[in-house]
Amino acid sequence: MGEAEEGRFYARVFWLVAGGLLAVALFAILRPFLESILWAGLLALLISPLNDLLSRKLGGRPGLAALILSVAGALFVLIPAVVTGIIIAEPSDLLQVPALDQVLRWIGKFVPVPPVQLRTWLLDGGRSLLSLVLASSGAVVAGVVGLLFEVGLTLFLLFFFLRDGRAAAARLSRLVPLSPQRKADLAGHLSAITRAVAFGTLLTALVQGTLVGLSFAFVGLSSPVFFTVVASLAALVPLVGSSLVWVPAAITLAVDGRLGAAAFLVFWGMVVVSLVDNIVRPLVVTGRAQISTLPVLLGLMGGLAAFGTIGIVLGPVVIALGLALLRFAEEERAV
Repeated sequence: MGEAEEGRFYARVFWLVAGGLLAVALFAILRPFLESILWAGLLALLISPLNDLLSRKLGGRPGLAALILSVAGALFVLIPAVVTGIIIAEPSDLLQVPALDQVLRWIGKFVPVPPVQLRTWLLDGGRSLLSLVLASSGAVVAGVVGLLFEVGLTLFLLFFFLRDGRAAAARLSRLVPLSPQRKADLAGHLSAITRAVAFGTLLTALVQGTLVGLSFAFVGLSSPVFFTVVASLAALVPLVGSSLVWVPAAITLAVDGRLGAAAFLVFWGMVVVSLVDNIVRPLVVTGRAQISTLPVLLGLMGGLAAFGTIGIVLGPVVIALGLALLRFAEEERAV
C-alpha cells in the first residue's frame, strides 16, 4: 500500500468512526423528541402541496404560509380540547345522554332509589373522583402535561418543517450516492407511499364509522349520523378503534333487554367493521403507491408494534425503502 493510498484509507476510517459516533450522539439527544419530529415531518409532507399553494397566493412568502398552517393546526387541536374540558367541568351534560338515562332507569327497577337520585349521586361522585384524580394522581397529571408538550412541540416543529423542509431535503439529497434520476424516483415513491397510507387510514376510518352508523340505524339507536362521525374519529385510535363506540352501545342494548340487537351489534363490530381495517387500507395503499399488498400489511402491523402510532405510516415506508434499494441494486448488477 502506497503512502497516498494509506492516507486515504486512514481518512476514510476517521470519517466513518467520527460519523458513527456523531450519529449515536445525535440519536441520544433527539430520542426524547423523536415521535414529535416524525409526526411533524409526516404532517409537513402531507400538507406540503397546500403550503406551496398558500405561499404562492401570499406572494412567495413561505414563512407566513407556514405560520398560518401551524396556527390552523393548533386551533384544530385546541378547539376539541376546550370542548372536552367543558364536558369534564360540566359532567351533568353527559348524564343527559338517552342511553345513560335508560341504564339508570333499568337500575331503578331493582333498587329502591329513583333515577333522579341515582343521577345526582353519579354527578357528585364524578366530580369528587375528578377532584381526587387531579389532586392526588401525579401520574395522570404528568401524562396529560407530557401529551400537551408533545403536541405543542409537534406544532412548533411543523412550522420549521413547512418553511425550511424543502431546502433541507435538497441538501440531504445531495449526500445520497445515487444518480439524480434514481434519487427523484426514490423520493417520489416514498412520498406516494406515505400519502397513500395516510389517505388509506382516513378512508378506512370513514368506512368503519359509516358501518357503525348503519348498524345503529338498523337496531334503532338514536342519532346514527352523530355516532357515524364519532366512530370515524374513534377508528383513528390504534388497537381499540371504533369499538369505543359500538361496545358501549351493545352493552346498553343488552341492559335494555334487547339481546338480539346487542348480539347483532357485537357480530357486526367484531367481524364486518374490524375486517375493513385489514382490507381497505392495504388495497388503497397498493393501488395508489404501486406496491404489493403483503409488504404493506406487514409494514402496518409490524410498524405499529415497533414504533407505536407513527408506525402505521413509518412501517410501510421503511419496507418500501428497503425494497426500492434492493431493486436499484439488482438493476445496477444487470447493467
